[in-house]
Amino acid sequence: MASAKTNSKFMAPITPDTVLSDIIGDKPVARTEIVKKLWAYIKKNDLQDKKNRRMINADEKLGKFFGGKKQVSMFEIAKFIGKHAK
Repeated sequence: MASAKTNSKFMAPITPDTVLSDIIGDKPVARTEIVKKLWAYIKKNDLQDKKNRRMINADEKLGKFFGGKKQVSMFEIAKFIGKHAK
């Protein structure tokens, strides 16, 4: 059986812009690490909605990351990463 290949697109380091770097730091990291760091930030600051755990409530930093939205679905996070990292 062939060994599984890693998806190089997800593992390639990408550089966060200033909005994202305020949350996760400014070093280039893999997209998977960005997701992990965002979730760590969300959990640390208790930003998951109490009633609907799929929704993320924005604080000041996440509000900028979410383009001014007060709340987004956790499934939308990937599109915001694409906007704030190259």
